[in-house]
Amino acid sequence: MSHTQNTLALDTSVVIRLLMQQPVALYERAAEFLEAQLLSGAIIVVPDEVLAETYYVLQSFYQMPKDRALKSLAALGAGRGISLSPVAQAVLSLPNLASAKPGFVDRLIHGAALANGQTLVTFEQSARKLSRTIVLPGT
Repeated sequence: MSHTQNTLALDTSVVIRLLMQQPVALYERAAEFLEAQLLSGAIIVVPDEVLAETYYVLQSFYQMPKDRALKSLAALGAGRGISLSPVAQAVLSLPNLASAKPGFVDRLIHGAALANGQTLVTFEQSARKLSRTIVLPGT
């Protein structure tokens, strides 16, 4: 008999509760669920889109500085049995990411394009330094 592993993708609402531990009741519910799933052998992933949205929420709603938000996202993938994509891991490991241009979300988008064998097309002038990127002229 073969055993199929259950793979679960966390949504932003769950990731925020795990990172901020607020409200306490929702954090505890999420943490207990996650622990039970990991014990059962489930694979837990955080999609890149969720990382991007979480990064935005941490900054806009929780007023968290960019560098702290990025460290929180990197720590999420470093523990608790939660997996991030290879693209997200690579982007989050870049030095000085909080002040980099292009920034975190633009680099996630670029990394996803490269991983899919695509060339990124953008108006973002700072993307000129990225490989396989076409920067269209602005007005």
